[in-house]
Amino acid sequence: MIPENFWQEILPPEVVAEGGYPARFPDGRILMLPIRPLPDGKRALASLIINQASFAVVDALAAALAQELAPFAPEIVVGLPTLGLTLSSAVAQKLGHTRYVPLGNSAKFWYRPGLSVPLSSVTTPDQQKRLYIDPRLLPLLQGRRIALIDDVISSGVSMLAGIALLELCGAKPVVLGTAMLQSELWRERLAGWDIASVLHSPILPVN
Repeated sequence: MIPENFWQEILPPEVVAEGGYPARFPDGRILMLPIRPLPDGKRALASLIINQASFAVVDALAAALAQELAPFAPEIVVGLPTLGLTLSSAVAQKLGHTRYVPLGNSAKFWYRPGLSVPLSSVTTPDQQKRLYIDPRLLPLLQGRRIALIDDVISSGVSMLAGIALLELCGAKPVVLGTAMLQSELWRERLAGWDIASVLHSPILPVN
């Protein structure tokens, strides 16, 4: 597959897809993902960069995830930066919400230092970041059923940071949501949490 064509089209279930990893929606439809070798040179991961996807693919992922989240009756969606915000906004709309709560990793001068936690991710391991919430959004969390959403759950570290920040805010998600579960590295860290997802990609051997 031509590199710029990844994440641009959802294929029917019967298509024999080549040139990437065929991640399947719950209904069998296929989204082709590029395969990226890991630094050890022996393993690889299928990659989803949702803000490079076509609007049609984002819409389909959001609709499918909203359907998976609906049984948990979320009243507010909280999104993790950076790519999780693209998905969270779309999912909130699919759930019929009028807004969502975006978390961020840029400290505005009116933010409270005590309402932040360290943040890292598998794709940016060398970057030291913090996760913040705008204090003016705190009332949107109180007593609400929260869906905490990221684009991909891989190691589970970013999702744990979101959970920790919500705890600082006196809140707790009822469900975690993602477009794709990547590998199985997240299972131990997120054991006990309900997780709604659309796609799954395993650790792959490097050919």
